[in-house]
Amino acid sequence: MHIKRLIERFLRDQGLPPTKFGRLAARDPRLVLDIRMGREIRPEMEEKLRAFMCSYCERPNAQGRERP
Repeated sequence: MHIKRLIERFLRDQGLPPTKFGRLAARDPRLVLDIRMGREIRPEMEEKLRAFMCSYCERPNAQGRERP
């Protein structure tokens, strides 16, 4: 799946604001907003974002909820 669509789905599924995602994943609160405006992502950053999303979903208490 394309990284832009993956990020949008992740934000929706996790209930995470775009600025918080950018801050946690890349120390850039404008990351998602810039991507929405056409910012291109380098392969290294894409790998970093994918790794963040995988590790975030594996946290037992992500978003204050226990994962089933």
